[in-house]
Amino acid sequence: FIPVSQQLLSAAGYREGFLWKRGRDNGQFLSRKFVLSEREGALKYFNKNDAKEPKAIMKIEHLNATFQPAKIGNPHGLQITYLKDNSTRNIFVYHEDGKEIVDWFNAIRAARFHYLQVAFPGASDVDLVPKLSRNYLKEGYMEKTGPKQTEGFKKRWFTMDDRRLMYFKDPLDAFARGEVFIGSKENSYKVLEGLPPSTQGNHWQHGITIVTPDRKFLFACETEDDQLEWITTFQKVISRPMLPQEYA
Repeated sequence: FIPVSQQLLSAAGYREGFLWKRGRDNGQFLSRKFVLSEREGALKYFNKNDAKEPKAIMKIEHLNATFQPAKIGNPHGLQITYLKDNSTRNIFVYHEDGKEIVDWFNAIRAARFHYLQVAFPGASDVDLVPKLSRNYLKEGYMEKTGPKQTEGFKKRWFTMDDRRLMYFKDPLDAFARGEVFIGSKENSYKVLEGLPPSTQGNHWQHGITIVTPDRKFLFACETEDDQLEWITTFQKVISRPMLPQEYA
């Protein structure tokens, strides 16, 4: 076991190599060249080895990486997310060699660490380390209905990423279909067990209502256990006071 500070600092500010990346539309994994450059403040990937221009530029400021072997279907699967046009974009990659994917993960964390040291010069390392990468609070299927609450319920894959509840048609979609910001109880957010009596349409038995200052969001879970886990997750987020930057 290497202490976090050494892990982070042992990774130089530049890394390049090839990873198997899942195609956004066809779902095929193809070998792609990735370059991480702290100097440029970005992780880039290229569709062709000799391409001059990258297919995507992911700013270190908004980068996150989390291991997702089950979702990706590979023991060395990594989900990388970044902001594209203010929406979260998912990229799914793996490498045959477990050490190689761990090295990429640590290099991304190291780049994040150095970025945060500059962005928050007064912060201690202890404060910065939790911000290097985030694991999702919970993921799984629920059913949802639209804002009018008269549309039918549709099954969607949900990801709770800090205060953002994102939903996808498929767990490996590149972009979320939508997202719900979940603030704190001080800002009039709350979670209720069950659905309003007027709820229409066929849906799973175990309902959840999230109340926000603007509207109510209705969800349904397949099992009582799932319902309890989601409610517990939402309650943890809602009971946490909001930070100044979360009001942006």
